[in-house]
Amino acid sequence: MATKYLNPYTDFGFKKLFGEEASKDLLVDFLNQLLPPQHQVAELSFKNPEKMPGTAKERKAIFDIYCKNVNGEQFIVEMQKAKVKFFKDRSLFYSTFPIKNQAQKGGWSFKLLPVYMIAILDFVYDEQEEAAKFRRDVCLKDQDGDIFYDKLHFKFLQMPLFNKQADELETHFDKWLYFLKNLENFDHIPAILNEPIFQKGFEIAELAQLRPKQLDDYQKSLLEYWEVKNVMDTSFEEGVVKGKEEGLAEGIAKGKEEGLLASKYAIAKTMLADGEPLEKIIRYTQLSAEQIAVLNGTPK
Repeated sequence: MATKYLNPYTDFGFKKLFGEEASKDLLVDFLNQLLPPQHQVAELSFKNPEKMPGTAKERKAIFDIYCKNVNGEQFIVEMQKAKVKFFKDRSLFYSTFPIKNQAQKGGWSFKLLPVYMIAILDFVYDEQEEAAKFRRDVCLKDQDGDIFYDKLHFKFLQMPLFNKQADELETHFDKWLYFLKNLENFDHIPAILNEPIFQKGFEIAELAQLRPKQLDDYQKSLLEYWEVKNVMDTSFEEGVVKGKEEGLAEGIAKGKEEGLLASKYAIAKTMLADGEPLEKIIRYTQLSAEQIAVLNGTPK
């Protein structure tokens, strides 16, 4: 069965759902499920997601979505596809840009507006399974657990740990998580999500609504997503195991190479099922016609 809706974990899919003017109300509704009453969002404006550093020695940051509300409070919303080193450090680094952007020339009193770093993770970063939490709401607290500073917040959602089914959804936030986690696998709008905000989300996410250039961009984004997921989630572990027998560096390299090929086969198989032409599959996956013919059951 051909896929009907886009994958929201891809760069294209995430920004299509949350990062365009036409879908701004989706982002507002989603954010308000995470924010406290005093920081609820009524209206948003998008800011440049690529923030240049203050000096040549500083690194620049590229955010998935960077926006602020009418009160000046700023929000960074990130979709992370695969586990990266120093993820918490990276989150803290990102949060410094909207903080520094508030600096004013002249007699500034150093008063800051709140900043939120929100990360939707397609992986589990907690090392100990028994200590893993789906949602982490983090702010600065003192030794007694009392909030010391209420203007810098981190909210991490480890999506693999959200496993509620349709009949277990209790809140509007639950519905959002269910929508994001299962969107690509839906072939119709489930009854539990049949309300205006999600109806609009399904309409935006429908692949049939994309223009040819958008569909082309999405397919490239999907290819990148599968390459990252397959290489990071599977091949690295296989490479480490092989490394014990073949030499660690050589084994990891070989594991990554084999995993990348496996990801290309997986993408080619999906594109074949969707009826994509052979020329496009070859262009996106860099597989040969003979390799693709094997998947299609047609010997060359």
